[in-house]
Amino acid sequence: MAHETTHDPAHVRAFFSERAAAWDARFPHDGPAYAAAVAELGPLHGRTVLDAGCGTGRALPALRAATGPTGRVLGADLTPAMLEAAVRAGRDRDALLLLADVSRLPLRDGALDAVFAAGLVSHLPEPEAGLRELARAVRPGGVLALFHPVGRAALAARKGRTLTSDDLRAEPNLRPLLARTGWRLTSYTDEDDRYLALASRTAA
Repeated sequence: MAHETTHDPAHVRAFFSERAAAWDARFPHDGPAYAAAVAELGPLHGRTVLDAGCGTGRALPALRAATGPTGRVLGADLTPAMLEAAVRAGRDRDALLLLADVSRLPLRDGALDAVFAAGLVSHLPEPEAGLRELARAVRPGGVLALFHPVGRAALAARKGRTLTSDDLRAEPNLRPLLARTGWRLTSYTDEDDRYLALASRTAA
């Protein structure tokens, strides 16, 4: 999920339903950026990984390659049309797709080793609760990647906006937000061609 700041779940679903069929065609060159971000999650072979807000599943092939035949990849999204687009692209071969709100995951505590989330934070109705729910589902020491294929400034310019100090994705805001929700920010990159924040699940 990415490219528009929306918070109400119904609005999010409507926004992406209208755009799902053409979503991959709008961003045809993002694949290598997704693969590079997945690589920075660290060793994933045999692990269980969730793509939270997976959309059309652009990260799923890279996650499947990283986890190997003994790993498990899940993709969860709120919008049926996005999951349907993922199936049309054949990405259901790489993951078990779940129609689910990532703020209320149908997973047991500590079920996951890692979470990959592209553009997710700006669409969570309650970012603190959403990040806490991801922490619940990840084992202590597990990893979270908050990713976008372009940085905050480039994304704002694309939409004719300027950056504001209250942007949750800015490091001064994100670091304490993660700390309050069970995560420790370990790496932060915000460049024109990539945004990637990595965090580790703290001990319960």
